[in-house]
Amino acid sequence: MQSLQESLKSNQFTITAEVCPPKGADVKDFISKALALKERVNAINVTDNQRAIMRLGSLGASIILLSHNIDPIYQLTCRDRNRIALQSDLLSAAAFGIKNVLLLTGDHVSAGDHIDAKPVFDLDSVQLIDIASRLNHGFSAIDKPIKGKTSFFIGGVVNPGASPLEPEMITFEKKVQSGARFFQTQAIYDIEKLKRFLHFVNKLDVYILAGILVLKSAKMARFLNDNVAGVNVPQDLIKQLEDSKDPLEKGIEIAAEQIRSLKNICHGVHIMTVGQEEIINNILDKID
Repeated sequence: MQSLQESLKSNQFTITAEVCPPKGADVKDFISKALALKERVNAINVTDNQRAIMRLGSLGASIILLSHNIDPIYQLTCRDRNRIALQSDLLSAAAFGIKNVLLLTGDHVSAGDHIDAKPVFDLDSVQLIDIASRLNHGFSAIDKPIKGKTSFFIGGVVNPGASPLEPEMITFEKKVQSGARFFQTQAIYDIEKLKRFLHFVNKLDVYILAGILVLKSAKMARFLNDNVAGVNVPQDLIKQLEDSKDPLEKGIEIAAEQIRSLKNICHGVHIMTVGQEEIINNILDKID
């Protein structure tokens, strides 16, 4: 299987997937889920305490994937570390041979399981992308030379469904200017909105992977509509889930159809299943 960079640069339809690290030190299940995807996806995202919930660190989990010859996408957020620690972790990732980094601001601690934790947010995602780019050029955040520059393939996130879209586009352009070269989007259900976004993006030297968030029930779809900015699950999809005897299977079918419809539109997709990584192969079986 080609790596993330190889696949994108050779204009192949690229598939990435998200595998969450465990809430503990037992990594057997994490490794098993990742190995099941090894020959099906180009890279695996490792989340950084997603939704501010404490888990095994994304750096350690990325190193584990690398040891099994799986191309990791190391996610790093600004929530828990200052600029010293962020640079240190990036250098550690480079020393272990990690190439792909997805740099985010991060969810606030109030959304997670340690609400008394002190958030850091010394930087935001644009500034962190700029720092990673500086490391690629052999300099630290304070423009001091470092011993051995990095070679990160830098990524960011974008929400083509944001309303209004203009502030999102301003941030997106800043990320591109700061050095981001690939982007994974918020969950996409409105293909026309994505097409409008891509009309602008096609002028830039970046790769876009559309977010595929598997719908497991009508209740989940309504929750996304009510609580996640920029996500709009159409009513016809909600009705399909309501009418199905097996909503999860219907969600898998919807995800597979979305991927098929995106093959000639963007550079690839990023599949998210929120803890049910075992269904990713079921989705991929339906698009082969």
